[in-house]
Amino acid sequence: MTEFERMEKGLLYDCNDQDILKVQLPFVEKHWDFNQLRPTDFDGKQAFMKEVFAECGENCYIELPFRANWGGAHLHLGNDVFINFNLTAVDDGHIYIGDKVLIAPNVTLTTAAHPVDPDLRAKGLQFNKDIHIGNNVWIGAGAIVLPGVTIGENSVIGAGSVVTKDIPANVVAVGNPCRVMREIGEEEQER
Repeated sequence: MTEFERMEKGLLYDCNDQDILKVQLPFVEKHWDFNQLRPTDFDGKQAFMKEVFAECGENCYIELPFRANWGGAHLHLGNDVFINFNLTAVDDGHIYIGDKVLIAPNVTLTTAAHPVDPDLRAKGLQFNKDIHIGNNVWIGAGAIVLPGVTIGENSVIGAGSVVTKDIPANVVAVGNPCRVMREIGEEEQER
């Protein structure tokens, strides 16, 4: 099995493998150009997202700068996604973002992890676990979402939270580690 196949299957792999880098580096180069676009170059942003992202729905918007290991090549955006300044997408694995998702400034979505075993880590090995963010989720400023996490639809992740485990739908979750504080109910409409 090649290192690229191991990467795709979420197994331990060498992320510095030359065959992987040959695929990854062109995305990284395009990503550099993307971050040089002027703030009002809406057409340029759309063209990049449609060309490079794995999927990009309608009416998606991203504020620059944007950081991504694969330039966004493993980023799947639904419709009406708003991403604010300084998103870091460690997209060695896939990141699935549903419709009408709001991502505040300085959020990190990381699919890559390294072994705890020091000998394996010293060899430069890593593995990836995909992230899934449901429809109509709001992720607050400075939140970090770790590998393999799923956030259910309509949920809100509080600013500064570190999401280490799955979050169900229709809740407000905050903290480090991120925990469910309450369900979102009818009282939200009254506020």
